[in-house]
Amino acid sequence: MTKQNIIRIVYGVLRIGLGILMIYAGTEKFKKPIPTPQEHVEKLTQLVESNKDTYFAISAYMNGMKVTGFAYELLAFSEIILGLLLLFQFTSFIGAIFLIPITLHIFLFHVFLEGDELNEVIQTGIYFLVNLMLIAKEHKKWKPLLWIKP
Repeated sequence: MTKQNIIRIVYGVLRIGLGILMIYAGTEKFKKPIPTPQEHVEKLTQLVESNKDTYFAISAYMNGMKVTGFAYELLAFSEIILGLLLLFQFTSFIGAIFLIPITLHIFLFHVFLEGDELNEVIQTGIYFLVNLMLIAKEHKKWKPLLWIKP
């Protein structure tokens, strides 16, 4: 087995793994009930009274997205569709490009809101890194878009 084949297999496994992870994460978002705005405010009030600032920020952000009625669902649909695009080799590049904001968002969410959970920060950092690697692998395809010679 040549080095080129090994690299192709590794990137294929990373691409399919990230695709499956995104599909799974997207479908999981539909399994949990969406709180009503009143339930959201009650939960935030309880967190403020118990001085759990970290949990307050996380709950305010995530449940706030859920309460909008579209943001959380849009994120879920995007994860599922982009995960599916990653599964197929001929659509994987476009899937990886459009997945960058989502994996970056997931990573930054854990850095800023759950910075004390080092395992989750590293895990989500790996997702973002894999996404960047999938795009960097195809640099010959997108490099001409960035460096146009006059």
